[in-house]
Amino acid sequence: MAADKKSFTEEFKEFIAQGNVMNLAVGIIIGGAFQAIVGALVEKVIMPIVGAVMGGVDFSGLAVTVGSAQIGYGAFIQAVIDFLLIALVVFWIVKAYNKATSAEPAAEPRTCPFCKQEIADDATRCPHCTSEISAA
Repeated sequence: MAADKKSFTEEFKEFIAQGNVMNLAVGIIIGGAFQAIVGALVEKVIMPIVGAVMGGVDFSGLAVTVGSAQIGYGAFIQAVIDFLLIALVVFWIVKAYNKATSAEPAAEPRTCPFCKQEIADDATRCPHCTSEISAA
């Protein structure tokens, strides 16, 4: 074995210690906890409202029997509805988060009226063309 070759264990330790692997692990754990919150919101708050609006229809019990097999297509329909509602709730949460954390747009940089180069806000002379300009 050459001196520059790493053992499998050393490579694995290096891989695990990388920041992106740790970030991924933290993301998965937080995602699991977040899923519980969103799932409870959909199941305990939104689905009862949807059920009331739709007259208490529960698709999960719908099935058709073919021979001796029972095909529960209602469970699939219910899973699709649950997915769409969860996706909608996640969309709302992400949209609200993005709105709350978005930074105000940076002010337009000041430019020299003569050479159109960017200058400091408190400049009284352009460093590029040396023209005298009024302070901001």
